[in-house]
Amino acid sequence: MLLVLCVDLDDDLGRKTGHTTPVIGRDAVSEAAVDLATADPEDSDVNVLFQGVHVHDDLAPKEDEAVEVAAVTGVDGSDVKANRAVGDEIDRVLAELSTGEEIRAIVITDGAQDESVLPVIRSRMPIDGVRRVVVRQAQNLESMYYTIKQVLADSETRGTILVPLGILLLIYPLFVAASLFDVAGASVLGLISALLGFYSLFRGLGLESTIDESADWIRNVLYAGRVTLITYVVALALLVIGGVQGLETLDVVQATREGPIPVGTALAAFAHGFVVWAAAAGITSSLGQITDEYLAGRFRWRYLNAPFYVVAIAVVLYGLSGFFLPETEGVTALALTDLALALTAGTLIGVLSTLTFAVVESWLPSNVEPT
Repeated sequence: MLLVLCVDLDDDLGRKTGHTTPVIGRDAVSEAAVDLATADPEDSDVNVLFQGVHVHDDLAPKEDEAVEVAAVTGVDGSDVKANRAVGDEIDRVLAELSTGEEIRAIVITDGAQDESVLPVIRSRMPIDGVRRVVVRQAQNLESMYYTIKQVLADSETRGTILVPLGILLLIYPLFVAASLFDVAGASVLGLISALLGFYSLFRGLGLESTIDESADWIRNVLYAGRVTLITYVVALALLVIGGVQGLETLDVVQATREGPIPVGTALAAFAHGFVVWAAAAGITSSLGQITDEYLAGRFRWRYLNAPFYVVAIAVVLYGLSGFFLPETEGVTALALTDLALALTAGTLIGVLSTLTFAVVESWLPSNVEPT
């Protein structure tokens, strides 16, 4: 059987005429078309119904199989709900037309919006063809309107198209405003160019997701009252101070020699001044993280290893950097024996902290399952 299926996705037929859908049969569809034309002569779905009757009358004498026509409708509003409603009505049509033979469809629509239901129809029966009905004087007008509507409804596409367009349209008004305040037009053009450049980089590199995730993390941290936020800020400040101290130490070592110093010595000088402050930053941030884990009920004794590991690493780096530096003001130069003691102390701090908290955890196990 060949089914000529007229689709009215936004249910103009039901809303404007009160007809119960689906409408099945040539006479019933023809009567529904007349009623809709009487209620609203400008409605494009009138053409869909009459086209369905026309296709039925044209194919019925030519086909070797039965030809039937039906009209199905969705709901006004959400496309998803409308597609589901159309699917339900198609199931009712198929149940009523059940003859034991395969039913194929020719779909009649009035534009691209109604054609969004094609996957729903195709999941229930094969589609032999789709015919779009538009008034000749308004060819593709509805499809263009629907396409523009969909573009403006999508937030990502809207931002991609409208934001650069809006910035470009502001060029002339900004030039006029600049001339009123005796501002050079080149400055305005440079500012607009910079905005477009930053926007292009922002979209091209896909930074919007990263910024959204960062904003969500900061918001969650603020609302949850996490200590980590404060300790991270303090740690960042300590790292900045450490960087300045490292550069000052490098200048002190540079002043003790004539000419440029070797790269290894420069790195050792910077590390010598930086490592103490970096250790303070590491201890601060790790203590904040441990506090948050405890407050969240996820504390484990092994987490206390973190600040001790930071101290151990700092002792080792401080000793190594001091070994390669000359004795001068602000620099603690270490002999080979002092370096050995520093390396031994760093190793002992790391090993003893690991053993200590492992024993404590075996005696006082936490309630958190290991991951």
